[in-house]
Amino acid sequence: MEVGRVVCSSAGSDKDSFFVIVKKEDNRIYVSDGKRRKLAGPKAKNPKHLRKTNHSLNLETVTTDKALRKALAIIRSNI
Repeated sequence: MEVGRVVCSSAGSDKDSFFVIVKKEDNRIYVSDGKRRKLAGPKAKNPKHLRKTNHSLNLETVTTDKALRKALAIIRSNI
């Protein structure tokens, strides 16, 4: 999974929520949804607990939490 990929959480309290990958380090993937987990403070997740989607976002154009929420809402409505 690469940075910018939209993923769905398959475990934890945020199960079935959509996120975008903002950073990868070692065995952790950092995700953000722009609401509970802001771009400035992404959540660390185990890659086994994430399902990859066919969608990705360009994080150079999605620079604010509001823009991220809008982009994820569009993707969520199309799935």
